[in-house]
Amino acid sequence: MTTRDVNEVIESHSAADTFAYGKALGEKAVPGEIYTLVGDLGVGKTVFTQGFAAGLGITEPVNSPTFTILQSYGEGRIPLHHFDVYRIGDVEEMEEIGYEDCFYGDGVCLIEWADLIREILPEGCIRIVIEKDLTEGFDYRRITVGR
Repeated sequence: MTTRDVNEVIESHSAADTFAYGKALGEKAVPGEIYTLVGDLGVGKTVFTQGFAAGLGITEPVNSPTFTILQSYGEGRIPLHHFDVYRIGDVEEMEEIGYEDCFYGDGVCLIEWADLIREILPEGCIRIVIEKDLTEGFDYRRITVGR
């Protein structure tokens, strides 16, 4: 699989699986890509992001930037701009933090709760949906990746 041609469903049975899949995508990521991450609270979006960052070679702690909206990491093979837009009140807040520099820069973006800013997302984003299915077990996650 390449990140340019994605359309798959992954079954995760643990946080370690979710981390590993994120890492695999991070290893293949290229500058200019934007990954949108969608899923309910507690499905593993941050665990996925931590794996993605590891795949880019980022070793510093990666946490969800819920209150700051954006956290950038420059130590990996390409910069990672990690957005958490859960608390965004208006898309204009994205302009205030300079989202366009990240979206159209030389790094890769990963946006948690991306559906809240759908109107400013460029075409061609890679959409990742993480869902629970308790009939499959407490730690089970279905990770769907597509355009």
